[in-house]
Amino acid sequence: MQTNKVQLKKITKAQIKPKKINTKLNEKDKTRTMRAFSTATFLNDAGAEMINSIWPMFLTSFFGLNMTLLGLIDGLGDAIVSISQAISGYYSDRLKKRKVFIWTGYLFGAASRIGYAISSSWLMIIPFRILDRAGKIRGAPRDAMVADLSEHKERGKNFGILRLMDNAGALVGIILAIIFLNFLGISLQTMFLIAAIPSIIGAVALIYFIKERKLPTLKLFKGLQLKNLDKNFYLFLSLSTIFALATFSYSFLLMFAKNAGWPVIVVPALYFAYNLVAAVFSYPFGKLSDIIGRKNVMYLALAFWIITCIISIITNVWWAIILIFILYGLHRGALDPVQKTFVAELAPEKFRASALGGFQMSIGLAALPASIIAGALWDNISPQAPFVLSLILTIIAIVILMFVKESGKDKK
Repeated sequence: MQTNKVQLKKITKAQIKPKKINTKLNEKDKTRTMRAFSTATFLNDAGAEMINSIWPMFLTSFFGLNMTLLGLIDGLGDAIVSISQAISGYYSDRLKKRKVFIWTGYLFGAASRIGYAISSSWLMIIPFRILDRAGKIRGAPRDAMVADLSEHKERGKNFGILRLMDNAGALVGIILAIIFLNFLGISLQTMFLIAAIPSIIGAVALIYFIKERKLPTLKLFKGLQLKNLDKNFYLFLSLSTIFALATFSYSFLLMFAKNAGWPVIVVPALYFAYNLVAAVFSYPFGKLSDIIGRKNVMYLALAFWIITCIISIITNVWWAIILIFILYGLHRGALDPVQKTFVAELAPEKFRASALGGFQMSIGLAALPASIIAGALWDNISPQAPFVLSLILTIIAIVILMFVKESGKDKK
C-alpha cells in the first residue's frame, strides 16, 4: 500500500513538471515568421484603414450621430479590444498556443467589414464593431510570439518592423479609399466588402507559413498572479492607463480638422499623412529604443502628444492642422513599438502573453470613458476642451514614468 502511494506521488509530479523541450526557433523559422506577420499585418491594415479613414464621417453624416455617441461607439470598441486581448493572452499561455488566436483574429476583422456593408442603422453597427475589435485577440499572442523569437538587442527593432508594416498597409488602404470614393464612385457598402478581402488573405498566409514550436502544456496552470510582477510593471501599467484616459479616439482629430474647415473629401489625406509619418518613423524609433533604452523613447512619445495638445488648444489654422497630424504620427510611431517592448520585458517570459493581454485590457478599458468624456466635453464645452484634459493627464503620466526602471534582460 505504501509503495502504491509513493508511485502515485511520482506520477503526479511527472504530470505537473513538463519535460524540457527546445522552444527556440532557428534563424530560418524566425525570418519566415516575421515575414508572415509583416505580410498579414500589411494586408489587414490595408483593409482596415479603407474603413477607418472615413469612419467618423460615415457615422456622423450617414447615420447622424453626435460626438458623444461617436465617442461611445469608439470607446466601446476599445474596451472590447482590451477584454479580448486579456482573454486570448491568458489562454495562449495556458494552452501554449499562439497561432490559432492570431489567424482567427484576422478573420473576425474580415467578417465585421461584411457586417458594416449590410447595416442599415447605427444600432446594427454596434455588434459588428464589437466583432471587429474582438479580432484583436490576435494582439497579445502575436506580440508574445514576436518577443519570444527576439533577443533583447533586436526586440525593439522587430516590434518596429511590425508597426512599419501596419502603417504601410494603412497608407495603401487610405489611397484605395480615396480612389474608390472620389474617382471610381464605389459605394461605401461595396468598399466595405472589398476591405474584407485583404484580411482573409492575411489569415491564410499565417496558417500556411508560420511554424509554431509546440510547447508542453501544464495540467495545473494557475495563470498570471500579482506576485509574478514587480513594482516597475505596476508603475508602467499605471502611467499607461492614465495616458489611455488622456488619448481619445483618432476620430476626434479627423473631426477637429473637419470643423476647422477642411473638406470631407480631403480629410482622409490628413489621415494618410499621419500614417505616413508613423510608418516612416516606427522602425527607427523601435531601433532607437534598443540603443538608448525604452524609457527615453517613451519620453519622446509622450512629448509629441503634449505638443499636439498645446497646438490644438491654441489654434486651428490650416498649417496647425497639418502639424497636428504630423506630430500625432511621430507620437504613434514612437509609442506603439516601445510600449509593447517595455511590457514584454517587464513581465516574466512564461507569462508574457498574459501580461501583454492584461496590459492591453487595462488601457483599453480606460479608453472607453476617455472617448465618452472627450465627446461630452466636445459637445458641451468646446472642441478644445478634450485636449486640455489630455494635456494634464499626460503630464501626470510623465511624472510616473520617471520612477520606472526598465529591464535590461528577459525575466524567467
